[in-house]
Amino acid sequence: MAEQFDLIVIGAGSGARYGAQKAARDYGAKVALIERTRWGGSCPNVACKPTKAYLVVADLLHDINTIAERLGIEVGHARANLAKIKARKDSLIKPQEKWVEDLNGAGFATVEGEATLVDAHTVRVGDEELQADRILIATGSRTAVPPVDGIEDVGWIDHVDALELTELPESLLVLGGGAVGLEFGQTFARFGSKVTIVDALEQIAPRADPAATAELAAALEEEGIEIVTNTFVKSTRREGGEIVAVLAPRDGSVERELRAAQLLLASGRVPNVEELNLEEVGVETTKLGIAVDEHLRTSVEGIWASGDVTAVAQFTPIAQYQARIAVDDMFGAEASADYDALPTVIFTDPELAQLGLTEEEAREQGFDADSVRHDLKYVQRASYTDSKHGLYKLVFDARTRRLLGVHIVSRGASDIVQGLAVAMKLGATVDDLARAHHAFPTFGEGVKAAAEQAAAKVKT
Repeated sequence: MAEQFDLIVIGAGSGARYGAQKAARDYGAKVALIERTRWGGSCPNVACKPTKAYLVVADLLHDINTIAERLGIEVGHARANLAKIKARKDSLIKPQEKWVEDLNGAGFATVEGEATLVDAHTVRVGDEELQADRILIATGSRTAVPPVDGIEDVGWIDHVDALELTELPESLLVLGGGAVGLEFGQTFARFGSKVTIVDALEQIAPRADPAATAELAAALEEEGIEIVTNTFVKSTRREGGEIVAVLAPRDGSVERELRAAQLLLASGRVPNVEELNLEEVGVETTKLGIAVDEHLRTSVEGIWASGDVTAVAQFTPIAQYQARIAVDDMFGAEASADYDALPTVIFTDPELAQLGLTEEEAREQGFDADSVRHDLKYVQRASYTDSKHGLYKLVFDARTRRLLGVHIVSRGASDIVQGLAVAMKLGATVDDLARAHHAFPTFGEGVKAAAEQAAAKVKT
């Protein structure tokens, strides 16, 4: 007979664990967690936590070699020891057996293996069946392999593999100019690799404001990173110890060959759904993932989904947020998801942080959109590190003055945009930001400086 639970969670990543904890804490639920790959999920094991550890090393290394002497610090040339960096990273990661021990200690049943839906209330794992009135699918996503001729034969790596390298590749071709590609590209460039980033779209960080991405691109290029946009990787092949990629510009201009020691795939994610038996159970999917409504309900009553597998917004805090919404909904509380004031960050140096709408998006949504910009080079704090590339751009409604979007390229941009999410949620205007007090000298004061420009643009 199948074991009975109040909630079965398929997955054990950030969203899965937050959902399980909330169900147990707030509703007294008996919960089972099923995991086939990594207890704890991607974020603490192979994504957020370890990658940011690498970024800290890369930033420190860069500052030592580029500005330390100018600031009066006498040091020699710093070099990255990738084996030691990896060892440090490994020391920060919780062992798998500890994950299981902690989850069991919290009162959850843990089941290791491949989960398959039998029906809306039954999950099979190997020869075992589990039943519950509620099922939460939180199986996450994995690296997408683009349809490039020969790519399966050249031995590509993704961010998971990159974190296991102990020897620095002499050169690195990064396929994809989103967050993962940009962060890893800059990190390995600062470690000493010759890096080229290629993307088929017209700009890196395609969802970001064009002015912001231009500032970030300039900063990366100044460090020696080659950025090639509006270009496809047409084919790849291996010649000896190198990967040869044929780059084909979208405008039909002359193709070129690029040689690199390693190829890093960072051009998207695909949902982990293949083994779940979704179609047979009746769960609606799209090419991006599982279709959900604002309550995170799927098309089948009794089944919810959260996190990367929904492809709504593939960020760890969103996975946690969605899981909390789903759990409240499944236990009868009023809950629906709202993504209007969602801060996102690309953790390069400078960071690219954004909140709300771009100017183009605001106009498309019918706002009388206007914007102001204050360049980072005019912020006092930036002068201490000779920071040249960056901006503070505010998008607002010219009629109501309401803040619609914030776009920052600066060190500390992630911390700056965090607080502004609350202001935007509460309906702040650019005039509110202009009148607010600020600390000096900080990177954050660039927001106030931009807002003061907006205050002078009162529409009559």
